[in-house]
Amino acid sequence: TSFFTRYDQNLVWKNAIAHEAAKLVSDGDSILLDASSTAYCLACALADRKDLRVVTNGFNTATELAKNNSNNVALIGGMVNSSSSSVTGLLSERIIEDLHVQKAFLSCSGFSLERGMTEVHLNEAQLKRKVIHITDQLIALIDSSKFGKEDLTPFAKPVLIYRLYTDAQITKEWQDQLLQAGIDLVICQDEEL
Repeated sequence: TSFFTRYDQNLVWKNAIAHEAAKLVSDGDSILLDASSTAYCLACALADRKDLRVVTNGFNTATELAKNNSNNVALIGGMVNSSSSSVTGLLSERIIEDLHVQKAFLSCSGFSLERGMTEVHLNEAQLKRKVIHITDQLIALIDSSKFGKEDLTPFAKPVLIYRLYTDAQITKEWQDQLLQAGIDLVICQDEEL
């Protein structure tokens, strides 16, 4: 499927990001994970956490986190997109509006300093815009291949990002630009190196 094709791309980088970002999550936290393959890697990295209250629009992410019976996992409803293994649309947006989470972990298909986090799918971007309003902290999970790319629609300006996790392949130029923009940047090392 399209999801697992994306999952296999830059998997080492995504796992490095996921293991580092998992340190932000404590037992009992309320979190939201999008339907991205990087968020799925994060779900796998959270296997030892207990009593999480999780909201997601990703089938695979929900299934992974529900393996731990102590977690309370909510897969939001809406229109099914089988190629991305996600749920989006007006129903999803209405459900999100009534929630509140401590931390939202979102990825994107492109990132620039001018437009921020961008998404190729309009419905995904619209849902992510709603998520930003119901979270205390927006955590960006962006592998280095996404920097300098702009996709169809922006959903989060850089100023909204609480912390940005990326991999060690990020260029020095991008590191400098992000730090100069005041973004709290965490560069994640591959544990196999």
